[in-house]
Amino acid sequence: MDDKKFSWLKLDNAAKIYPAAKNRGWTALFRFTADFYREVDPDCLKIALDRTIKRFPWLALRIRKGVFWHYFEHMDGAPDMQSDVANPCVRMKFSENNHFLFRVRYYDMHIAVEIFHSLTDGGGGLSFFKTLVAEYLTLREGLVIPRDDDVLDCDDEPHPDEYEDSFLRLNTDATRSSMEGYAYRVQATEEENDFVHITTGTLPADKVSLIAKSYGVSVTEFITALLIHSIHKQQARLKKRKQFKPVKICVPVNLRKLFPTKTKRNFATYVNPGINPKYGEYSLREICKAVKGFMMLEVDDKKLRAKFSSNVKVEKNILLRLCPLILKIPIMKLSFRVLGDKQTSSCFSNLGLANLPSPMAEAVKHIDFILGPLQLNRLVASCLTHQNELRIHFTRTLKESEIERNFFCSLVEMGLPVTLESNQLRKKG
Repeated sequence: MDDKKFSWLKLDNAAKIYPAAKNRGWTALFRFTADFYREVDPDCLKIALDRTIKRFPWLALRIRKGVFWHYFEHMDGAPDMQSDVANPCVRMKFSENNHFLFRVRYYDMHIAVEIFHSLTDGGGGLSFFKTLVAEYLTLREGLVIPRDDDVLDCDDEPHPDEYEDSFLRLNTDATRSSMEGYAYRVQATEEENDFVHITTGTLPADKVSLIAKSYGVSVTEFITALLIHSIHKQQARLKKRKQFKPVKICVPVNLRKLFPTKTKRNFATYVNPGINPKYGEYSLREICKAVKGFMMLEVDDKKLRAKFSSNVKVEKNILLRLCPLILKIPIMKLSFRVLGDKQTSSCFSNLGLANLPSPMAEAVKHIDFILGPLQLNRLVASCLTHQNELRIHFTRTLKESEIERNFFCSLVEMGLPVTLESNQLRKKG
């Protein structure tokens, strides 16, 4: 590949908001971890990282301020590896990470990667992480791992299709407003010193699928509905129904499944299914029905294209384009607050099956996907399935654990075996 192509790179349409929205206490991060059956060899990991980042050069970037927009500047090498911590996904200080926008950590028998959302989304990040793990296991264990469009071959040259801004190529003239009413916010005490609680529930994927089918929904719809139900229980304690607000969950949608693209950069949007408790009490079955109906209507290629096309139209607006970055930043900060977290009560992201190729699948004990906390919504959830193991992660910067307690107790009451662990305790229920 011609290195001159990567002296700099425009931020994709979804990436532009995050450098403006970040603040001293928050960076939009997500995290992948993989656990192995023996201790990590840092020398092998370093070689694997150096090979992988050359295959994903659009991740070897730093943020720069231009006159009108932020832009990416390519950097040689890779970030220094770090020992992992018990408090993951806290704010990333780029200057302390050699200006790289992702960090690689390891400890004992696992490795972790935390990525700033401007670089890519969960789908693109998972491809990078799986490729890194494949390279590591090839070196460490001598495995012969087949490569595909997801686990990339590091001997191949990067292709321009892999780092295109698919939002710009696939946008249309049809647009759709993103304005919605404000949603109920989880009531709890904010944690001090930016401590991030991670609570993980491990369940048999096949049994979760059977439970979801009994409610007539997919696994993603079932978990979304159960999260709405768990938050709804908290709001139901309010004495006056007129104080109730909609309980809505932001559910990211991987657009790669709907449109022809090979991009590994950001290419996702979101939908916000939910209920309005002002209309009365909702059972879990009723919430499942509401979520399924909403998803059937909204997860539609034409509607989603119109939704992201609206963002592209704003980006192309001549007045905004000519507005200096110093003035754009407060405008984008305000837009993020109005159109972002305030419209939902929480976020749930399901990356589905990890789909690790054999023999890589047998060498990985667990693989996890964890969302960092949002700027205003201090409790979010995510999950990833490996083999027959579905692992749901709750991330919060709140002291009380009421919502995830409601959530997991409901699963236990349904007869599902749930193993719980956290960065504070481990127990089985």
